[in-house]
Amino acid sequence: MSSLEQPQMRTRMFARVLGPYFAIVPTTVAIRGSYMQTLFTEFKANPMWPWLYGAILLMSGLVIIAFHQYWRSPPAIILSAVGWFLVIRGVLLLTVPQAYSSAGNAIYSSGAITAVRVFFFCLGLVGLYLTYVGWKPAPRTPKAMASATQDRPHAAGD
Repeated sequence: MSSLEQPQMRTRMFARVLGPYFAIVPTTVAIRGSYMQTLFTEFKANPMWPWLYGAILLMSGLVIIAFHQYWRSPPAIILSAVGWFLVIRGVLLLTVPQAYSSAGNAIYSSGAITAVRVFFFCLGLVGLYLTYVGWKPAPRTPKAMASATQDRPHAAGD
């Protein structure tokens, strides 16, 4: 694999995992928006949940940052930005969980639940786009096509 193909392949691999995740989870949040307030109340009631969720987000973001720092195509930009977003969110949940709770309370008390649903629905569309990028057939390169049709002298027993 050439050095030019490696970033594209990594982007495809991350898109294969994160695409379906972002297609399913945010869409579920958008559809079940009223139930999310109940989950949020339970989330902030036990200090273990913000800590655990923050640690998982931090680790997930660090994995993306460590293995995918490519910024040359729309899918690569989305994936790299997601990595940094997860790290920031994880650090904030670990260090200042009260600020996270205050922000959630402000959103729910302001009646902006429709805006939240639209935002999560848009994240679901981004997930569909990444799923497409990750799972669409890879374009065949001229080199790969040529090697597939060349005869190999040692294959005939020569």
